[in-house]
Amino acid sequence: MEKFRDQEFLEYLVKSLVDNPDDVAVERKIDEMGVLLTLKVNKADMGQIVGRQGSTAKAIRSLLRIVGMKNNARVNLKILEPEGSTMSSSRADSSRVDQAVEDIKNL
Repeated sequence: MEKFRDQEFLEYLVKSLVDNPDDVAVERKIDEMGVLLTLKVNKADMGQIVGRQGSTAKAIRSLLRIVGMKNNARVNLKILEPEGSTMSSSRADSSRVDQAVEDIKNL
């Protein structure tokens, strides 16, 4: 499986932040919207990746956009919520809506 710079960067960054780096998995797909990186982490590390009010996740997304611009690609990040995570479904729905609005602003 070939690794791309955006995928390698995300793996390196996230593994540096979490307590369970062996549980970090990044999947890369390309579609009409650009590159989609899907991140899976241990449920115990979810809070470290999202951060307070999503600040860490926003920072990671900003860095990925910069990496993407250097490679002439639009890079988006999807963080999968692990099973048994303490994030409530309404909060998850709210954060998805917030991210969609943010993505639209950045078009």
